[in-house]
Amino acid sequence: MKEKSAVTYELIHECKQTGARRGVIHTPHGDIQTPVFMPVGTQATVKAMTPEELKEEVKAEIILSNTYHLYLRPGNKIVKEAGGLHNFMKWDRPILTDSGGFQVFSLGDLRKINEDGVEFKSHLDGSKHFFTPESVMEIEEDLGADIIMAFDECCEYPSTYEYTKNSMERTTRWAKRCKDAHKTTDKQALFGIIQGGFYKDLREQSVKDLIDLDLPGYAIGGISVGEPKEIFVEILRHTAPLMPKDKPRYLMGVGSPDYLIEAAMAGIDMCDCVLPTRIARNGTAMTSHGKIVVRNATYERDFRPLDEECDCYTCKNYERAYIRHLIKANEILGVRLLSIHNLRFLTNLMEKVKIEIEHDNLANFKEEFYKKYGYTK
Repeated sequence: MKEKSAVTYELIHECKQTGARRGVIHTPHGDIQTPVFMPVGTQATVKAMTPEELKEEVKAEIILSNTYHLYLRPGNKIVKEAGGLHNFMKWDRPILTDSGGFQVFSLGDLRKINEDGVEFKSHLDGSKHFFTPESVMEIEEDLGADIIMAFDECCEYPSTYEYTKNSMERTTRWAKRCKDAHKTTDKQALFGIIQGGFYKDLREQSVKDLIDLDLPGYAIGGISVGEPKEIFVEILRHTAPLMPKDKPRYLMGVGSPDYLIEAAMAGIDMCDCVLPTRIARNGTAMTSHGKIVVRNATYERDFRPLDEECDCYTCKNYERAYIRHLIKANEILGVRLLSIHNLRFLTNLMEKVKIEIEHDNLANFKEEFYKKYGYTK
């Protein structure tokens, strides 16, 4: 008898215009209405946000935390002693933890890859560490998220066909080892990560091999890593339809409005990115008419909200001139207000996307949004 997964997907509607999916992901800590944008809480916190603000003002349904960073600090055993991430950070809704694979390859200094795993130096203090699929499963089980990701290798862009093929095949073998090592299947769902770089045949093989493992969900990794947008869209549209229809589909590391809409149109259910809080710290806001750098002098006497169409706490209570003043004065409140706004802008965008999918109108919505936001295509 097949073991029941801790996380399941329910399809509600497919957009007749695009094939975009409207659904629900059921998890031990609540349901997630999809497609969804997931704020990133790298260090067991979404930067500058309290859990209450994330729920009440941002209306986030699920957040991410980072295996690599939490393993290094404070340590997965401390999080486990605290009762797991949900209790540690006082967040009672779903959590997803990535495997640390991307961070090992992008942050870990002097990494050495072999079949067993990856040796790397901490970006914090230079200490040596070794990640294997088995050790990553232990770390993620200690952290206790609802969805955990298999350990993978994220190739650089560009990478040769031969390197990408070998990397993709190793990622599949690592996914099998993750599945064999994963014990808490009643509480946590293990998702596999599709790799293969920008080679369509490798993407196809990766999907096929991972589907054979019959995991509860699947993610597309290794795109949105610096390639031109047209290549991103091409690989996304080629890969997403190959993924199982009855399981969640996750596109990793995507958070700009155009990429979120493209993801939804391709049939993706979940996306995440640090972008909204990162640009907030630089004094930038997303608005219905495009990004504005509110620290610029042009907003010194601008007494309008960041976005007159936005329903967030910031836009209902504060003006551009005041937020500019806070940013210029290096006041923490300025970053907090911009973070609330940017995060809510994206969760609100995905609420609109869900409605347009239900009305079979997503392609028209995309065209109107692009024109208004200032995207050229």
